[in-house]
This record gives sequence, structure tokens and C-alpha cells, in this order.
Amino acid sequence: MRVYADNAATTAMSQKAVDAMTPYFRNIYGNPSSLHSVGQEAKEALDAARASVARCLGCEPREIIFTSGGSEADNQAILSAARYGARKKKKHIISTAFEHHAVLHTLQKLEREGYEVTYLDVKKNHNITAQQVRDAIRPDTCLVTVMYANNEIGSVLPIAEIGAICKEAGVPFHTEAVQAAGHLHINVKEQNIDMLSLSAHKFHGPKGVGALYVRRGFPLVNLIEGGAQERGKRAGTENLPGICGMAAALQDACEHMDENMPRVAAMRDRLIEGLSQIPHSALNGDRENRLPGNVSFCFEGIEGESLLLLLDAHGICASSGSACTSGSLDPSHVLLAIGRVHDVAHGSLRLSLSEYNTEEEIDHILTVVPQVVSYLRSISPVWRDLQTGKRQYIL
Repeated sequence: MRVYADNAATTAMSQKAVDAMTPYFRNIYGNPSSLHSVGQEAKEALDAARASVARCLGCEPREIIFTSGGSEADNQAILSAARYGARKKKKHIISTAFEHHAVLHTLQKLEREGYEVTYLDVKKNHNITAQQVRDAIRPDTCLVTVMYANNEIGSVLPIAEIGAICKEAGVPFHTEAVQAAGHLHINVKEQNIDMLSLSAHKFHGPKGVGALYVRRGFPLVNLIEGGAQERGKRAGTENLPGICGMAAALQDACEHMDENMPRVAAMRDRLIEGLSQIPHSALNGDRENRLPGNVSFCFEGIEGESLLLLLDAHGICASSGSACTSGSLDPSHVLLAIGRVHDVAHGSLRLSLSEYNTEEEIDHILTVVPQVVSYLRSISPVWRDLQTGKRQYIL
């Protein structure tokens, strides 16, 4: 049996996304910026896709900018707010310690340019509170950027409450919603979100395409110059097949969210309950406010890389954290941020489910993971030291 349980890294494309993309490879292939009939056919499709994405987010079509993915959208949102703040002599930004690297690296770049960033602590409940944001806001705060849901440990942040605080304080609010879009109900107007980033391949759309919602009137800084596409805010001929696939996938996900997500959450809870029986293990992430498909554990006395390779040999595709840092030998910054020590953080496992997973696959995971953990511990000198008392258990 092959089980794909790495949907936080990427998802299989849905048939609806594939079908939506197909006509725009050969039949309707014009440039949406061209004035002739072939180009205008393409523009009609582009406009329809923009309107579809906007409906899913609760905003206006003109507030959607198509990008190459979530990372580009994050960069444009954060840099735009920073530049706008600097013009008003505001150079303080609020974020969290467990953001995606697309956010963290952009903030580190701004810190080198003289901005000050407050990274909210996430050790309590592996999450933040809206009160932490309120307490951190200063007269010179130019942006609050916190993720909607964490990509590694699944914690869902109190976005609506944070949005209300930011609106009250007059501070722009950006959220990286790459893991949330298509999986959680989002309404940017009701939640007082000024900017939101998403990526198609996280909800069964194609790779290499995403979107940035920007509240109308907010001044965007261009990352890419060279054309008037996307209302002059993102140069380059639009990836029409990808955009149409993304719109179809997001619409499909949102239309079936109320039936899919409870089933996915039930499989998640089965995994959490079963894996919790493994001695000296710990669940990572907020137990209550959690993505429907995310299961993240640390197992003491093993190495995550060995765990993944043996799981793969048993047909289970999983990860130890973000796919963006899979080549790194360092422990996850997310796990360190929530208080896991290095030795424990190295023994992490992330299983991320979608509506395509089955109960039989969950049974297989619950059979294999305890066996593999037990085997790895049996050959681990660290585990032997723990059992003999030379080291003290942490979990």
C-alpha cells in the first residue's frame, strides 16, 4: 500500500483543476493583454478566474493579484507595508517566531535595513493570542504579519481577533494563508485582513501559481517591473492555464469544505490518538485550534531522517517539517520556537492528510509508525543511554 501523507508539502491536482487548465494550453492560448479576439478570449478567462478566487475569499476581483505562489505574495505584501510605513516614519513590524521562511527571511532582510521586528512567543499552547498582538503594537508599528495556520505543526491562529485589533489600531494586517486557503473558511472583509497570500498547489491546484489579496487602496510596491499586467502591480504575461486551474481548485475546495474537512479531521484525530500511545512522544501544535489534516509528533531517541526513509520503504510518504527546508540538517525553527530541545526536535514526524486519504491508509500508518519507531530505538545509542539512566528523558 502506498500512502501519501505529505499534503502540507504539496497536493495531487484535482481532476477539476486539470480540466479547467486544458483548454488554455492549445485552444485558448492568446495573451490576455492583446486586443484581438484570441487575446480577448484569454482575458475573459482571466477575469472569470479572478472573480472566482475573489468570491472564495470574500473580496472584490480587483483586489486579487496573481503571483507565482505564496512566497512571492508574502514578499510583496511585507515589503509594500514596510516601504509605506517608512514614508510615515514607522519601521516596527510584528510577527511570530514560527512563521514560514518566506516571511522570516523577508523580515530579516528588513531588519538589516533598520526595521525593528517583534517576534511573538509561541511556546504557550504552541500558538499566540490576540492579546499578545495588542500588547506589542506601538505608535511606530507599520505592519502585523502572522500566518493563518502553521505549515509544520498545524496551529490555527486567532485571525479574526487579530484583524479586529489591527483595524482598531490602524495597523495594516497581512496573513500568510498558504495552509489555510481551501481548508478553512476565510472572509477577508469580515476578518479585517488587509493582505493575504495563498498558493494553488496546497489545495489540489497546480504548482507555480498563487495569489495576493490586497485591500483596495493599499499601496503595493512592485517586485517585478516590465509590464502593465495585474493593474500594473505584477509585470509578466499571466500564467493563464495555472490561474484557471487554481481558481477551479479553490472553488471546488470551498464548495466541498463542509463535508471534506470534518472527515479529514476525524482521520487526524485517529492518528493523534494512536500515535500518542507511543512512549516518550509528544504532539506538536495547538490541540484545539488545529488544521484538519495536520498531525505533528516528536519521538524521543530517534532521528527524523531515518524515520522518514523507513516509512517510505513501507509505502508511507511523510515529512519531518517544511519541504522548503528538507535539505537542512538543522532542526526545525518551528519546533525550536515552541520549546522543543534540539535532540527531541530532530526526531519529528509530520503527517498531513487530505480528503483523498482513506481509513485503510490511517490503519496502515498506525500499524507501521510504532513498529518503525521501536526498531529505530532498538539500534539507537541515545535510546540505550536513556533506558540505562545515563541520560534523562525529556518527553
